Order: sequence, then structure tokens, then C-alpha cells
Amino acid sequence: MLEILLDTILDSLKLLPFLFIAYLIMEYIEHKISDKSKEKIKKSGKFGPAIGSALGIFPQCGFSVAATNLYAGRIITLGTLIAVYLSTSDEMLPILISRAAPIQIIISILVIKFVIGMIYGFLIDLVINLKNRNKQVEDKIVDLCEEEHCHCEKGIVKSALKHTISVFIYIFILTLIINIIVETIGEDTLKNFMSGASIFEPIIASLIGLIPNCASSVIITELYLSEIISFGSLIAGLLVNAGAGILMLFRINKNVKENMKIIILLFILGAATGIVMNLIGITI
Repeated sequence: MLEILLDTILDSLKLLPFLFIAYLIMEYIEHKISDKSKEKIKKSGKFGPAIGSALGIFPQCGFSVAATNLYAGRIITLGTLIAVYLSTSDEMLPILISRAAPIQIIISILVIKFVIGMIYGFLIDLVINLKNRNKQVEDKIVDLCEEEHCHCEKGIVKSALKHTISVFIYIFILTLIINIIVETIGEDTLKNFMSGASIFEPIIASLIGLIPNCASSVIITELYLSEIISFGSLIAGLLVNAGAGILMLFRINKNVKENMKIIILLFILGAATGIVMNLIGITI
């Protein structure tokens, strides 16, 4: 139990700087920038999926948390959020490096995740724009303090700190619960389950990847390195592995129905990509 608690503390602490920076940006936009400038920021986000996908490939799930906050405030688009989620992969890179995986495998995985995240992100934004082309859609940047009813009027730094601490506690509690569940089930049980998944590998890998815990990316990566699952299944599991970003989505975005649609979309994109890769025989 002590080890689980320490792991939870370390996992949660890693997110602190990303949370604070995200809230600082949001507070600044809310309190220091005019409505006209806010709309310019939103319009400039048409390149968001490319930028988000590029930043997401770095081995730190904290960026998915920051992106979730920015999406909840409608500062970035849904396509950008999905691009970040798809390109993020928690502990995948450290595991590959520690296991001395060939550099071509590491680079290939990172490039594939970046390209897939960017393409899906642009497609999602394109579909949404086409769908709303003939509609009067008012989707302004959301005022965080108004949404959270926190009455933050004493400066953006204090306000950002207040939000950061509040969300940190929420993430810590949920991460601790998930860590206990994963420890109770056991990583070996999940590995044995995956080893007998056969043609359903990408689907099972995507379900495991949705677990907002570093253990999921570790298990999927280890299974691939042990030649138990295919390369397509590896990609499927890593694409949906958005880490604590998923936890944050349900904390900060009040529209539960929308949140469920985002999770389902993420799962479908990851599983479908893995299945297609297996069918056409893509491997490294």
C-alpha cells in the first residue's frame, strides 16, 4: 500500500507544472484580453492539431491534462484535443529506451503517433466546420471562474494556484483508486488476457490503453517487446493512452454526454487504426 501511495504521489506531482501553466494561460486570456482578441486566438487555432500532435509525443502525460483544460475553456478545438490524446503515450518512451529497443522502432512509433494524431485532428475539425457551416454557432471562450463559481478576483497567479490545487487533489484521489484497482487485478492478469486475445487484440489493447494510469502503457509496450501482441495492437493501445487527461476531462468539462462521445471517438480511432494496420500487415 505504501508503494502504491508513493507511486500515486509521484504521478500526481508530475502534473502540477502542466496544470498551473494551463490555468495561468486561461486566467490571463479571461482577465487580460479583450473579447475581440479572444476570438482571434480561437481562429488562429486552425493549425492546432499539428502543434498539439507534435507536443503530445513528448513522454509526459501532463500535456494531455493541460490540453483538456484548454479545450474545456474552448481555447483549443476538439480536433486539437484528440490530436494531443492520440500522440500522448505516458510511459511508452521510457520503457522502450530502458529495454534498449532499436532506435528505428522508437522513431517509427513516435512518427506514426504524430502523423495519425495530426490527420485525425484535422479531419475532426474539418467535419465539425462543415457540419456548422450553415449554422449560427456561438462557441466563445468559456470564463473559467464563472464556470467554477470560484470568485477569483485577486490576481491571475493566485487564481491559477487555487484551481491547480483543487484539481490536483481530485486527480490524486482518482489516481490512487485506479492504482489500487490495477494492483488488485495484477499486471500479469492483464498480460495473460491480452495474450489470448488473437484477432481482437487491437480492441482489447485500446480498452487497456484507456485506463488513465501509467501501468496501461507499460503493459502494452512490454507485451509488444515480448512479441505477444502485434505492432498494430501496440499502436492501438498507445493511441488511446491519454493518461490523466481523461480524468481531467470529466472534472473540468461539465458536459458528461460530450465527454463520453470524446472517449468513444478516441477508442474507435485507436482500435480501428490497429485493426487496419494488422490487416495490411504493417509491422516494425
